[in-house]
Amino acid sequence: MVTAARLPPRDADAAFSVVTLDAEALEETPRVDEALKLAPGASLFRRTSSLAANATTQGVSLRAIAPSGAGRTLVLLDGMPIHDPFGGWVIWSQVPPEALESIEIVRGAGSGPWGAGALTGVVSLRERGEGGVLDLSAGSFGGLRLAGAGNVESGSGRLFGTVLGERSDGYTPVRGAARGPADRPLDLRALSAAVRLDLALEPADLSIRLGAWDEARGSGLLGARSATEGWSLSVALGRQPGPDRLGWRVQLWRLETDLFNTFVSVAADRSGTTPANRQFATPAVGWGANATLRGGEGAWQWELGADARFAEGETRERFRFMAGDFTRDRRAGGDTSMAGVYLDGSWRSGPWLVAAGVRADRWTTGDGLRLERDRATGAVTLEEHPADRSGEVVSGRLGLRYALSDDLALRAAAYTGFRPPTLNELHRPFRVGNDITESNPGLEPERLAGVEAGLDGTSLGWRWSATLFANRIDDPVANVTIGVGPGIFPRAGFVPAGGVLRERRNAGTIEAVGLEAEAARDFGPVSLRLALSLTDAEVDGGHAAPQLTGLRPAQAPEATVVASLDWRVTDRLSLSADVRWESERFEDDLNSRILGAATTLDVRADWLFSRRAGLYAAIDNLTDTEVEVGETADGTESFGPPRTLRVGLRLSY
Repeated sequence: MVTAARLPPRDADAAFSVVTLDAEALEETPRVDEALKLAPGASLFRRTSSLAANATTQGVSLRAIAPSGAGRTLVLLDGMPIHDPFGGWVIWSQVPPEALESIEIVRGAGSGPWGAGALTGVVSLRERGEGGVLDLSAGSFGGLRLAGAGNVESGSGRLFGTVLGERSDGYTPVRGAARGPADRPLDLRALSAAVRLDLALEPADLSIRLGAWDEARGSGLLGARSATEGWSLSVALGRQPGPDRLGWRVQLWRLETDLFNTFVSVAADRSGTTPANRQFATPAVGWGANATLRGGEGAWQWELGADARFAEGETRERFRFMAGDFTRDRRAGGDTSMAGVYLDGSWRSGPWLVAAGVRADRWTTGDGLRLERDRATGAVTLEEHPADRSGEVVSGRLGLRYALSDDLALRAAAYTGFRPPTLNELHRPFRVGNDITESNPGLEPERLAGVEAGLDGTSLGWRWSATLFANRIDDPVANVTIGVGPGIFPRAGFVPAGGVLRERRNAGTIEAVGLEAEAARDFGPVSLRLALSLTDAEVDGGHAAPQLTGLRPAQAPEATVVASLDWRVTDRLSLSADVRWESERFEDDLNSRILGAATTLDVRADWLFSRRAGLYAAIDNLTDTEVEVGETADGTESFGPPRTLRVGLRLSY
């Protein structure tokens, strides 16, 4: 029997807060990051989804503790990290939902098996093993999308492939009287494809996966565009554990990416833009390996493993636009590495499950460079060679689960984790409009310590779960305001009027307490699901950023509520609706720009005209709510997608 080279789920995972999205939940969304919103607290850095968000803001975080562009959550595709090696963000179009059979979301620091990067949790994507699907749709704003996944088997082998092609003319984020000639739609062109070969080799299974993507998009302003491309390769060999044998898995992977990004400054009356920065290339390479040995006897299960990840890359760009041309060049980058070993285990006895894990990691940053030259004379205007740095981190986790009855179980857990800064955070300054953010090669890894307690149960037909948590992040990387334009500042140069100067800093601590809860019930043909996330997060900026003390982290909402209703009207007709409410959040670190609370309603109707084929119509943001997603220093607001219609054909086997 042909299977992918994977190990089964760990017994220990039942002691922690885990949410699983199955293939049925993924069918109703064209993007993986939008599917994650079914678990409140999971979000990209900003409110905008990957339909319109710039690549550099597509890092994912859990629990709304402190979202960031690099993300504070580790995203894995069958064990391979799919973060950009330079910036840490995720290009979501490289994995369409049609390619997946499930998503497992582990909330809380992922020390133990996952290690570096799993600061607020882990999103584990599991690619399909069987069956296939083809989805073709068209929609508002010139939207067209074709996505498919399928496999063929022959003897001891199986070939699985996915493809995605998508385009959209986009919507303009600035609306009404504030909009000017400088404002442009957030158009999108995306292509991706992947192929995976699974071979049943006695006594092990081999999986080889090769994927590639190419994406280009508008950034909402005249002259501001971005594009990213890349490819990945993964080779995994593994054997399933059995009653009288150990299970094991070894994986090697490589990821290469490149990013093009242009930034502009905007005229005060939005009549036009002026080029500010052209990031014409950002070549980056990531590679790594992981190995796992798993065994157990009776009530015991253990896992011993090691993993290593390496990244190198640099930004190549032009800046300081004067007299109709860029006058300066910049190269900035370096390399990083992370390597660790861990031991994780669990014990079951009657109603008890005890899980524990410990790991030790070493991180390094090296070969740092920031070199800026005058393009006319070649003279060096800034040259920095930051010292190589390294450190060790020991982390662990402990979880308990006690079944009070067949219908009720109590959980408790404690954990620590860490996330080293990305090459982008260490070495590259950037500009958005008139706001400038400086890099900081002296950044230390972020560290999280947390505890949680939860209840899982069923009663009166409801399946429910609730978790209370308290987390503390030490040395969080934050964009800290250090100056206001107009003015000339060291390293940054001139900051125009209406702009601010920020620098990435390890800004003290962030403490957060919160509640996550969800409940689901079937009422005959009707299924109802409710989910809630509450997070009270506060910054203590310490000596690095005292002006942030007592404030809320930027882009972190206090509350999110999701309600989903699915109604199987007949064997052929299904109706569904999703309501999402989010409280206000702050655009900036000083909490001076408020993004208001918003409620959105998405609806969908599916009609099966055969067992394997159907038509659907979906309306996102049915009420055409103005969801504020950004605000500049001069008060100009930008908004998320207006009402959007999609109609499509879906075939499956």
